Amino acid sequence: QVQLVESGGGLVQAGASLTLSCAASGRTFSAYVMAWFRQAPGKHREFVAAINWSGDITYNADSVKGRFTIFRNNVPNTVYLQMNSLKSDDTAVYYCAAGAIPRRISDSTGYQYWGQGTQVTVSS
Repeated sequence: QVQLVESGGGLVQAGASLTLSCAASGRTFSAYVMAWFRQAPGKHREFVAAINWSGDITYNADSVKGRFTIFRNNVPNTVYLQMNSLKSDDTAVYYCAAGAIPRRISDSTGYQYWGQGTQVTVSS
């Protein structure tokens, strides 16, 4: 089992920056692909970014490229999402996820463990 706890969400103005954290405990954190997804009211959960076990390969959704950066520290077991130039469209609940071997990085079904989510609200 892997337990994930997100933090760092909040209310910010458009153009501001925010960094989300996801603390992991349980099984070997470094063995998992880590990802961030988000879900806005009335919308499906969507992929935001992912990072491989060693932290040297990252993936980003087109909607956040150039603005969001995912990175991880395996000691301590934490993955981060640095979000810059926030827009009102970024308003959502952000979820941290861990997957052993996701077939498709952007497919939420490939991730076995999920956090409870943290709310990010961007006012325009």
